[in-house]
Amino acid sequence: MFCVSPNSIIPGVSSAMAGAAILGQELTIPEISQTVIFTRFEGRTPVPETEKLRELAKHRATMVIFLSVGMIERIKDELLHGYPEDTPIAIIEKASWPEQKIVRGELKDIVELVENANIKKTALIFVGEALRASIEASGKESRLYHKDFRHGCRK
Repeated sequence: MFCVSPNSIIPGVSSAMAGAAILGQELTIPEISQTVIFTRFEGRTPVPETEKLRELAKHRATMVIFLSVGMIERIKDELLHGYPEDTPIAIIEKASWPEQKIVRGELKDIVELVENANIKKTALIFVGEALRASIEASGKESRLYHKDFRHGCRK
C-alpha cells in the first residue's frame, strides 16, 4: 500500500504542476495554446537537434524549462526565435519550498528579472501566451470549467 505523506516524492508528478498551481495558472487556453512542452536547455548534456530550444520555440506552445536558469541569456536568445518579445514569462525558484521565489514579466526582460531576483538554480521557467490568462481575461476560457457546461461528472 502506498501512502502519501506531506513530504512524499511521487515519481511522475512534475514540479511543473506545482509551479502551475503556485501561479494559479492553466497551462492550456482554448485558441491560444493546447500544447505544453516540458524541456531543458542543452548544457553539458546534449539534446536531439529537433528538440533544441530554438526549434521548440517555433511552436509558441506553453513551455516549462527545467535545469536551465543559469544560462538565462542563451535561453532568451533561443526563445526569441519563436516567441515575441512581449510573451509572458514566470520564473519560480524552489517551487513549493518555504523559500520559493516568483518573478513574472515579459520575455524581453527575463535576463534582468532573473539577475535582479538573484535566481541562480533550482528554478522553473514558464513561457507562453497562456500565462497572460492569470494577468488579464482573454475571453477564451475553457468551457469545461464553466458552471453551465454539462459532462459526465456534472449533470
